[in-house]
Amino acid sequence: MGYPTIYPTGVTLYKPEKAWSGYTVLPLENDGSLLIDMNGNEIRKWKNLHGFPVKLFPQGRLVASSGMRNPKYGLQDQRDLIQVDFDGRIEWQWNQAEFITDPGEEPQWMARQHHDFQREGNPVGYYVPGMEPRIDGGNTLVLAHKDEHVPFISDKPLLDDVVYEVNWEGDIIWEWHCSEHVEEMGFSEEARNAMCRNPNYRGGSLVEDSPAVGDWMHVNSMSVLGPNPWYDAGDGRFHPDNIIMDGRETNIIFIISKETGKIVWKVGPDYNATPEMKKLGWIIGQHHAHMIPRGLPGEGNILVFDNGGWAGYGAPNPGAKDGTKSALRDYSRVLEFNPVNLEIVWQYTPHEAGFVVPLDACRFYSPFISSAQRLPNGNTLITEGSDGRVFEVTREHEIVWEYLCPYRTAENGKMNFVYRAYRAPYEWVPQLEKPVETAIEPIDNASFRVPGAAPLGVKETIVIEGAIDGFANAGTCVAATE
Repeated sequence: MGYPTIYPTGVTLYKPEKAWSGYTVLPLENDGSLLIDMNGNEIRKWKNLHGFPVKLFPQGRLVASSGMRNPKYGLQDQRDLIQVDFDGRIEWQWNQAEFITDPGEEPQWMARQHHDFQREGNPVGYYVPGMEPRIDGGNTLVLAHKDEHVPFISDKPLLDDVVYEVNWEGDIIWEWHCSEHVEEMGFSEEARNAMCRNPNYRGGSLVEDSPAVGDWMHVNSMSVLGPNPWYDAGDGRFHPDNIIMDGRETNIIFIISKETGKIVWKVGPDYNATPEMKKLGWIIGQHHAHMIPRGLPGEGNILVFDNGGWAGYGAPNPGAKDGTKSALRDYSRVLEFNPVNLEIVWQYTPHEAGFVVPLDACRFYSPFISSAQRLPNGNTLITEGSDGRVFEVTREHEIVWEYLCPYRTAENGKMNFVYRAYRAPYEWVPQLEKPVETAIEPIDNASFRVPGAAPLGVKETIVIEGAIDGFANAGTCVAATE
């Protein structure tokens, strides 16, 4: 896919009559967190608030992290999880997962939080009518890292995923470790062998002098199911307290019982295993799998950004010589599917985006990060994260709002990726007056020119008259001046 070096940033189109209006909060790689309105006005930037992700709570509160562990010693570890008021004053902080003594660094307690967290009162971390996250108490579920040595998985050191439940006072009152449940995930012998050889061994080449470690599962989302129609109908797998997660490196989406810790529902890792999964299609390297909460259109269905790209363990093949990253696909999908029969209810793929499949399917493609949020009017807010694009689509797949992040990463000054964006109602930030909204008509790319460039309009057109068959029958060329 060709990608321009010069292109518009900020909000590029906005249809107020079709969009669900509010503030959008997004993390900026190495540059804090940003709040924008529907016209892209930058309302406030919190320079030292690191979003992995950043979430906007009622009364203008935000929850994120104050900083990151030195990446030489830990991959994607956040030092803490904090709640701040609108002016950035810390109201709550948690870092009591592990006491870290990295060489040359100040010894300190850390949360080692990564990718997700949830506050009691709201199952998914985004706006749901009648389900406000608590801002003055309640428990918090924290997705975090822990170093493990599990020979049953691999002889190499592992970076394991753990979920802590933390009360307001900072005590860990429940925890769950991913590596303890590998036998419940349904890996084939070939997949286990590949995982043993190379459990997504990272470090070293990614960060100079960092220790190599096997990020074998790479869970990147974690949320509570909440009330749902399946449990109401008697299906105990979907108890409202149960937790849904997904493993980016394993192509698995799974639900665990909060009571027992056991996996009670899953799709993957082999999407050829059943006719239902085969019809659903391979979900690869996915992000932000969650159950749409009660009170939003599609409640009870699973919503996921199916990245594509490269992920999974299996038999060696031409694209995966050692059996790692064994599934490959060069475009993304956003899927909403029924968790009982696995039927796709709604989707946004390159086809719905209007591209020719497979010729230019890669024009909707984010092989890493990204997310999808169901909005109260039935629209979906999609973060196509790798190219910094956040956009809102209707059920009919019409784009009614689009934003391109103008901020670049500090590493090379070229990447503008956005991990995950969230939309919240204006009322959640009472410190601000509701902004005046202005429609933004999309630019006609066929006629748009950079100032100073040649204007639209061809000076001379050559019309070819008559058929041309090789060199034998040349037609007559007629010149026309415009």
